[in-house]
Amino acid sequence: MSTRLYLVNFYLRHFVRPTLAKITEPAKARRHMERSSSLIPGKPSEARYLSESIAGPAGSVPVEWVSCGRAGRRRIILYLHGGAYLMGSPRTHRSITAHLARLTGMRVMVPDYRLAPENPAPAAVEDALAAYATLLAQGYDPRDIVFAGESAGGGLCFALLLMARAKGYPAPGCIVTFSPWVDLAHTGDSITENADSEAMLPAERVDEVAAFYIGNGDPCDPLISPLYGEYDAPPPTYIAASGAEILRDDAIRMAEILRAAGGEVTLDMATNTPHAWQFFGTVIPESRTSLEAAARFVKAQLGATAVGPAR
Repeated sequence: MSTRLYLVNFYLRHFVRPTLAKITEPAKARRHMERSSSLIPGKPSEARYLSESIAGPAGSVPVEWVSCGRAGRRRIILYLHGGAYLMGSPRTHRSITAHLARLTGMRVMVPDYRLAPENPAPAAVEDALAAYATLLAQGYDPRDIVFAGESAGGGLCFALLLMARAKGYPAPGCIVTFSPWVDLAHTGDSITENADSEAMLPAERVDEVAAFYIGNGDPCDPLISPLYGEYDAPPPTYIAASGAEILRDDAIRMAEILRAAGGEVTLDMATNTPHAWQFFGTVIPESRTSLEAAARFVKAQLGATAVGPAR
């Protein structure tokens, strides 16, 4: 464990997790995430952000295009941000998206999908599908598109895969997820086993938070909890998770299900890292290493040109 990771874990455990345990209003949680994310240093100075809107099922969906330098135009990453489906935005996740753009040499599209509880399931996946449909309509070959996301966004990648197949859309070239939240019924043992070792997420709040997105739905609905979906030859997938986080078993079981369905899965399990540690960009070396591994995976699957280490 690096010294920086030790300090980040200490800060999360003693300041962030207690704060998250006390916040009960989604609006306050959103403000907290906006403030916290703005303090993360080390985003690539050459990163550029362009905002526009696309057509969605309930009106326009804001999206952000992220690029670094002379980004390639043939391949693209569709990044779905995390935040428990009730907070987060393209702006809060630039510490991940900007580095992915730089490391892969690709543009990144980040939809600002509708959030719960105002918009419960399946609003998020419907907006994600609108983003994917937009890329296909713009002429992108599905084999040159990457689905990527962390936490709720990681689960949303798999829900999008299921909805896209049901609607007759082709599968993407590959999928990259960090600490994916794929079981909102919380049947994994790690929810309780790692309640103390988890540095950031308060385990005692997970059911309450999930209920905002589930609404009147079934927590085992595959579009809500894609762990329960049926997959047929899914695209190559990279899953990174921590052995210390409460969503450890979500990642492990998702990898097993995709492999059983004929998919090629790289499961990268770290130790001592917090949930979705890639969020810290280059603040900790473990985050930088994980983002670089994800970029190498994309390069191997799509033939994209990685442009160097994060900095």
